[in-house]
Amino acid sequence: MRKAQISRSTAETEISVEINLDGTGVYDNQTGVGFFDHMLDQLSRHSLIDMTIRAKGDYHIDDHHTVEDTGIALGQALTQALGDKRGIRRYAACHLPMDDAQVRVALDLSARPYLIWNVEMPTAKIGSFDTELVREFFQALATHGGITLHIDQVHGFNSHHIAEATFKAVARALRDAVETDPRKADAVPSTKGAL
Repeated sequence: MRKAQISRSTAETEISVEINLDGTGVYDNQTGVGFFDHMLDQLSRHSLIDMTIRAKGDYHIDDHHTVEDTGIALGQALTQALGDKRGIRRYAACHLPMDDAQVRVALDLSARPYLIWNVEMPTAKIGSFDTELVREFFQALATHGGITLHIDQVHGFNSHHIAEATFKAVARALRDAVETDPRKADAVPSTKGAL
């Protein structure tokens, strides 16, 4: 079973994450940050990874630690659930449109974390949510999930649409990358024999 449970406790946040890579996109995400919950729901629904996330953070400061630490814990859960990565497709990409926005994502579950971020949000806020936290989340996810993650905004002028297209595009690529390759279900997808 490709499942994982992670708990992360610091002086700034309390995070718990449960995922099932072979799910149907069932989600129950409660971080105390409304827009972020909406994005995590999209990530689950479109990746078909079941997710239950609970987070409590130092909201009196801002949402930064909560968003970043959720990315850390989710990345750790992904690493745990993938195990030795035997049988996965490993690589995937997605071009995703959402109204005015289009975002292109390519990723490799390589165990070599790297983020390329070519996204510009036209506004500093989406409601009360700081748009710069979208990048912070994906940096934490890539680093702790061992993902080479390239995210490029093709175009867009609405920050909500750009952010949501980003989460959905990453989700669709993750869905394909974690899937079992029926032609090589017993092999690690690397000439080195390990990832």
